[in-house]
Amino acid sequence: MSIVIKVEHVSKMYRLGEVGTGTLTHDLNQWWARLRGKEDPSSKIADLNDRTKVSDSQYVWALKDVSFDVNQGEVLGIIGRNGAGKSTLLKILSRTTLPTEGIIRAKGRIASLLEVGTGFHPELTGRENIFQNGAILGMTRHEIRRKFDEIVDFAGVAKYIDTPVKRYSSGMYVRLAFAVAAHLEPEILIVDEVLAVGDAEFQKKCLGKMKDVSTNDGRTVLFVSHNLAAVKTLCSRSVLMSQGTVRDIGDTNQIVTQYVKLNSDYMTRRIEYKGEDQAPGNDKIKVLRAEVTPDVISVDDPVTISFELLNMMHFTRFKVSFDLVNSSEQIVFSTAVDITISARGSASAKCYIPGHFLNDDIYSVWFYMFTDEMTPLLLLKDMLNFEIIDKSRDYAYLGKINGVVRPILRWETSG
Repeated sequence: MSIVIKVEHVSKMYRLGEVGTGTLTHDLNQWWARLRGKEDPSSKIADLNDRTKVSDSQYVWALKDVSFDVNQGEVLGIIGRNGAGKSTLLKILSRTTLPTEGIIRAKGRIASLLEVGTGFHPELTGRENIFQNGAILGMTRHEIRRKFDEIVDFAGVAKYIDTPVKRYSSGMYVRLAFAVAAHLEPEILIVDEVLAVGDAEFQKKCLGKMKDVSTNDGRTVLFVSHNLAAVKTLCSRSVLMSQGTVRDIGDTNQIVTQYVKLNSDYMTRRIEYKGEDQAPGNDKIKVLRAEVTPDVISVDDPVTISFELLNMMHFTRFKVSFDLVNSSEQIVFSTAVDITISARGSASAKCYIPGHFLNDDIYSVWFYMFTDEMTPLLLLKDMLNFEIIDKSRDYAYLGKINGVVRPILRWETSG
């Protein structure tokens, strides 16, 4: 099987803050180094891309020494957390930006769908944008005409084909953009997350189309998504990226398992303190331990949230409460329980959340304690953070299931 994309030691450096180095001397030094084919002098002080840490350096490596091969007819998945370098890599592959170091060799025409409406002009109609986008991809007018009806039929926008695309919904935009990219026969198709915009019917068509162009036509697809079900459905091999580097590449199931573990490591699923001096709280209540289990949580797993509390007062009756808050800062639910803690003593409390209840998302636990007369004693926002993933879904819809919660409910049918 021939290699159609070869990525060799590719790195991309950006300067934080305003464009330019800030001094004419630095700009001239960078220009002179490039002219002589030497290393950028700023690269020696650039940091890896870690959004969670403050750095003294003005430069950051969005990509650092990335290397891998892609075979003809392969659907390769690229996964990683936000900021891992996925989109930067795709922009370099699409030739919309140049690498700071390294080289990429690609055989054949590349079509990219990096965001909704890529390459579309809002004032032009759908028809005009098909011809414009096709020309950008290197197609002749005859080739575009030959595929025109098939593109419109696949996108399902025949009624609006002579309407300016600025009046299209985001779903119509992505339908037409994907249809153009997939039908104008590029040897390499790059798709970045945008399929999440479409509805279930369209995503099923996209899934089939990407499988068809790789299996039957021998074309290559690079697919970036946070949706693990989609990656596992489409891709036999995947790349895991972290902080601008390739962490691993191999079988998709193994790579997804690594990604889930890596992602969970960034969550605050457990806090524990040996003594009261370091424990969060105040002179009334301390939290010695708080924990979310299991470590890796899928939508069908039950979740346990537990606390160990130290009473610093002479009161003995309390209410333990928390809000569960999703990534959109919506309170999914609040819950509370009465607890008795002996004076200067400790006690524990556990809350059990059933499986098939919470949707896949990132959640925070906002912890509260009150006296039994509802006098506030303690508030700790974002005390725990955890993620629930969707790793077992095997049907064709690639987007996130709607809703804050996702219960399995009892149905009755007749007919």
